[in-house]
Amino acid sequence: MPATISGLPAHALIVHATVVLVPLAALLLALTALWPRVRRALGPLPALACAGALILVPITTSTGEKLRDKLGVDNPLIARHAALGEDLLPWVAGLFVAALLLLFVHGWRPTAWSMPGTVQAGSGSSVRTLPRLLTAVVSLIVVVLAVIVIVEVVRIGHAGAEAVWQGVGSS
Repeated sequence: MPATISGLPAHALIVHATVVLVPLAALLLALTALWPRVRRALGPLPALACAGALILVPITTSTGEKLRDKLGVDNPLIARHAALGEDLLPWVAGLFVAALLLLFVHGWRPTAWSMPGTVQAGSGSSVRTLPRLLTAVVSLIVVVLAVIVIVEVVRIGHAGAEAVWQGVGSS
């Protein structure tokens, strides 16, 4: 990944995609965990969004490291922002795994987007449904991880904004 894109720091551009996609993926996944109609309508889309987020986070941290190294500034605010940014990847990875688990426990299969418990066209067999307790536990894990990921993105963004805007507008 280049350090700049059209003369601008790549991190400043890529971070915006991360700030949008990661919370959006978490929100979509939480909605699918809590709302069966949304789950049926979206199918694997939230899991795909989580996969995109999982790819985007290391790219964002890598470009941030390049920017920090280019600036050559030893600033505790930048160090805090970088440390928080590094901590996001395991949470997003967990969210992706939870997304896959959610697809599995709710019986989604790539061959058909059908409601759990219904017969898939042409297969002659029904989609397997798992015990309600297991699906409830997975849904709870998904919601908790989604909240954590969204909170972490806000914390990282706030720390980054503080690092960029420190002293601006103050006398």
